[in-house]
Amino acid sequence: MSPPSYASSSSRRPLGDTANAASLSTDPSTHTKYSAGSPRLQQCPSDISMDGNSRLFTYQEMYHITDGFSPRNLLGEGGFGSVYRGRLPEGKEVAVKQLRDGSGQGEREFQAEVETISRVHHRHLVSLVGYCISDSQRLLVYDFVSNDTLHYHLHGHGRPVLDWTTRVKVATGAAHGIAYLHEDCHPRIIHRDIKSSNILLDHNFDALVADFGLARLALDAVTHVTTRVMGTFGYMAPEYASSGKLTEKSDVFSFGVVLLELMTGRKPVDASRPLGDESLVEWARPLLTRALETGNLEELVDPRLEKNFNEVEMFRMIESAAACIRHSSSKRPRMSQVVRVLDSLADIDLTNGIQPGQSELFNVANTADIRMFQQMVQGNNNLDDSSGFSQYSLISRSRAGAEATSSNSRML
Repeated sequence: MSPPSYASSSSRRPLGDTANAASLSTDPSTHTKYSAGSPRLQQCPSDISMDGNSRLFTYQEMYHITDGFSPRNLLGEGGFGSVYRGRLPEGKEVAVKQLRDGSGQGEREFQAEVETISRVHHRHLVSLVGYCISDSQRLLVYDFVSNDTLHYHLHGHGRPVLDWTTRVKVATGAAHGIAYLHEDCHPRIIHRDIKSSNILLDHNFDALVADFGLARLALDAVTHVTTRVMGTFGYMAPEYASSGKLTEKSDVFSFGVVLLELMTGRKPVDASRPLGDESLVEWARPLLTRALETGNLEELVDPRLEKNFNEVEMFRMIESAAACIRHSSSKRPRMSQVVRVLDSLADIDLTNGIQPGQSELFNVANTADIRMFQQMVQGNNNLDDSSGFSQYSLISRSRAGAEATSSNSRML
């Protein structure tokens, strides 16, 4: 079995590949140890434990626990850096992310950001254990999550089919984590790289969102407009891909793509598909329209499920995905609204004896959030502003062949 992927790992190297190993395994004796000087930062709400106890590691410690950043311990690589498995002296397994050089951050700014991240604790977010600053090196140490990623379980070769109940559980858990970052943290945190390979799964298949701090660490300006567009092709909101304008609604769009993955079993970008169908979003849009108008879910549902799913739950997830991927960011829901709709799948009977697709009758649903989603989705029969979406369609078609051979292709 291949080693677990971690954080924003977008590719895996064979364990024996020693490419770039020399540059990664720098002699720790050449690095300087810095002392911690944590600024006072506003904590997140007290209903979830916040301790802010980020541990300062030396580069020597990082070098030792990863066996010199050995290729054998490489878990994955992504736009933000490489991730290595390590074990602390007390036996705790961790994932060490070695950030790529060039962030332009000094010691004080990096410490301030790390201390913000370290105060964020939520059952659906991967916890930060500590960090290291040494010369130009910036390293982050996270809890290790053992059951790989949602991407691996959905798209990994030879993997058993992920059952529908687990898919709903993962979607709901990830939504809770993202909503917490957006609305309950101070300052708010925009993830910027929501995707299935950044949703880690524990042994109970509970979802933990990873890399949520790196979006803040890599932002170029507090205005949330950046010329360094960093995300994953196939997941990026059109306004972010085209202009660099970053808001919480950019994450909502990306989460909508994850919902499409869970429903269809397809990758966000698949160059092996027929021309015009490479993009999951483009392929799904007309099918979402038909499903919402007619109640026919068959074209959208992952055939590997063999019809073993709850139709009402699937219909609600279709409504949620359709609302999340609207081209106009202002028309997308907040993540807290998505959470309430997904949560309702578990404990509210929304059918009232009505088959999915009879939209006018579904207006009797007994929550305001369900009605909000229906109005949001049904307010435009095309689900979106087709003229606005055409720009994203052109971006997708022009780059799919060159830049995206899998859902992990990145645009930097």
